[in-house]
Amino acid sequence: MILAACAGQFLVVLDVSVVNVALPSMRADLGLSAPGLQWVLNAYAIAFAGFMLLGGRAADLFGRKRTFLAGLAVFTLASAAGGFAQEGWQLIAARAVQGLGAAVLAPATLTILTSAVPAGAARTRAIGTWSAVGAGGGAAGGLVGGLLTDLLSWRWVLLINVPVGVLVLAGAAFWLTESRDAAGRRLDLPGAMLVTTGLAAVAYGIVQTEERGWGQVPTLLPLLGGVLLLGVFVVVEARAREPLMPLGLFRIRAVSAANAALFVCGTASFSMWFFMTVYAQNVLGYTPLEAGLALVPSSLSVVLGSKLAPRLMPRTGARALAVTGTLVAAAGFGWQSTMTADGTFLSVILGPGILMMAGLGLATTPLAALATGSAAPGDAGLVSGLVNTSRTMGGALGLSVLSTVAASRTAGGTGPQALTEGYALAFRTGCGVLLGAVVLMVLWLPRASSDA
Repeated sequence: MILAACAGQFLVVLDVSVVNVALPSMRADLGLSAPGLQWVLNAYAIAFAGFMLLGGRAADLFGRKRTFLAGLAVFTLASAAGGFAQEGWQLIAARAVQGLGAAVLAPATLTILTSAVPAGAARTRAIGTWSAVGAGGGAAGGLVGGLLTDLLSWRWVLLINVPVGVLVLAGAAFWLTESRDAAGRRLDLPGAMLVTTGLAAVAYGIVQTEERGWGQVPTLLPLLGGVLLLGVFVVVEARAREPLMPLGLFRIRAVSAANAALFVCGTASFSMWFFMTVYAQNVLGYTPLEAGLALVPSSLSVVLGSKLAPRLMPRTGARALAVTGTLVAAAGFGWQSTMTADGTFLSVILGPGILMMAGLGLATTPLAALATGSAAPGDAGLVSGLVNTSRTMGGALGLSVLSTVAASRTAGGTGPQALTEGYALAFRTGCGVLLGAVVLMVLWLPRASSDA
């Protein structure tokens, strides 16, 4: 059961990062613009984040096994559609449907795990394994994507999901047992549409600032419209009899604080993979495979951090470990911001990459444990979805913001020096964001479970 849940999580997170090293090849083959290239990532991330709460509630209402299988089937079919795309819009649309399938699948993986393992040290270890597998999926994306792009084509970074998805589907259908809570309640589809559309509009507005600036109508209209939709979402949820996101959950200090911290950390962590891979290829001249191999040590360090966290938590406490991990990651971002156009592998990829990813690996497990450990059993799927939503929502908006920050420094330049200066500014900004996350954790996270 735990193996199937972790396999599903691996696939979901793998597809957040696997396309990174294939982006230049996708752009050349399909004629994508620079903003279009961002949407290959953001279409997945926004649909993933926006429908995650719906997926979490579906797991509680309709059964974890049934939801897991449905999400994995949609994810696998959309992967095939993306792999055969002939136009940029087709690829972006397939990525959005992939994100929808992932949003249904991902909360079920964590809920299956938490319902199968009793609360306490055993559950913390299981969440650590789940976090490590997820981190491994994100980490392996660079290497897998590089291998497939160099040896076959960029299409195989999506098509590879088809045979793997079929195998996991068969195993899950055989091994998983059904479980559910809160039978008879309804799904809040209007809420899901409002939050997803609002997030997409805000992200689109941020991307528009690269070409239009912050004060132009094409930028302000989607930004204000997105904020309005998110505001309507909050009003609808406050009045709904069976809301997608019960606002009362946020009265639990551990849930609200941990999710806020995951959101802020996500704004930096997702962007790290994007900027590192494009820097390696566009500035240092690495091939897709070389770029993937260069990020293997960083990939292993995030897995190591996630696996060490459950061992350290009993000694340090969840709050202290989350703060420490985020400080380590911020140090890595600061180091990475000193990158140069002629930097060496050791100084501009290996060292800072290990710090960034080990720190984030250490921080994620205690934050997820704090959030999920404070929820009622009937809300387990919802809170699991909220944990993933916060991290992925932060990642989608963070990528848009930091890409805009980088573009503001390059001022349209495409040479190695101009690109390096833009990427360096993005990493400096990411460092500042992580230090802000540290302040948030110190002031808001409960010191012990009794404070939750």
